[in-house]
Amino acid sequence: MDVHEEAQQFRDDFTRLHAEVAKVIVGGEEVIDGLLTCLFAGGHCLLEGVPGLGKTLMVRTLSEALALQFSRIQFTPDLMPADIIGTNMIVEDEQGNREFRFRQGPLFANIVLADEVNRATPKTQSALLEAMQEHTVSVARTVHRLEEPFFVLATQNPIEMEGTYPLPEAQLDRFFFKLVVNYPSGDDLVEILERTTKRDLPHGEHVMESELLRKWQGFVRDVPAAPKVTEYAVRLVLATQPGSESATDMTNKYVRFGSSPRGAQALLLAAKVNALRDARFNVGFEDIQRAALAALRHRVLVNFEAEADGVISDQIIDGILSKVPTAAKVA
Repeated sequence: MDVHEEAQQFRDDFTRLHAEVAKVIVGGEEVIDGLLTCLFAGGHCLLEGVPGLGKTLMVRTLSEALALQFSRIQFTPDLMPADIIGTNMIVEDEQGNREFRFRQGPLFANIVLADEVNRATPKTQSALLEAMQEHTVSVARTVHRLEEPFFVLATQNPIEMEGTYPLPEAQLDRFFFKLVVNYPSGDDLVEILERTTKRDLPHGEHVMESELLRKWQGFVRDVPAAPKVTEYAVRLVLATQPGSESATDMTNKYVRFGSSPRGAQALLLAAKVNALRDARFNVGFEDIQRAALAALRHRVLVNFEAEADGVISDQIIDGILSKVPTAAKVA
């Protein structure tokens, strides 16, 4: 099988997995696409939306479709790091000998749902950093490796801020995508009622093995990107940084800090997934553009002037996409 046939097979598997999640989740096609893009790119995802929009159900359905070990952690202000990563406990054997043994916490799963992650204290939030970046946890000088694939999906409520702790920039930067879950349309709401108010509720069915998922995660990284396409992704990221040569007027006026190099990595990896979704084994400029909002919105931190003028990061990124040319200017 050549790479073009494999690209077609990737597209078929992506579509099949998307359809399985869509059997349970009504509407939100872009959110499902973004969620699967994170999955195949090997990154983590932050879902933001008001309660009741099906964020938790979406994650649970995805775990059912992949037959992966699923763990849900409800983040609360009294949650401690040991509650999620595990701790050493004294265990007594049949002979009466006692020893310390590590008892794994709920973080030891393939798909971890960090529900309302911004309700936990910074100390507990920081316990996720090593797991998300290194896929390991350290307890009492011992490093424990997490089983692959490892995928963190966190949710947060954007409107109820009382009793919450804003996610630190270091943790936000470790999320591959930030996806915004919006209200369903009228037609979608009718369909939701049709599906959820009957005796038999829809459930996701197993359609993909973890071995196949790991294969596609590796295949994504094999997709080539032309130097001009890579340079375009770089210029988009530089345009988010105030004071740089590529920065737009909106960036210089409203942005406090721009994207880190992780933003460029997310752009290019997501673009590779986008190319394979179209059964192409090469990355185009449009693939970069399709990934820009989800990859950069949480990495562009606005200043007080932006908050006063009601300007959000999505508007700044839209402005960057409209002003940064796909081809670099020739001196």
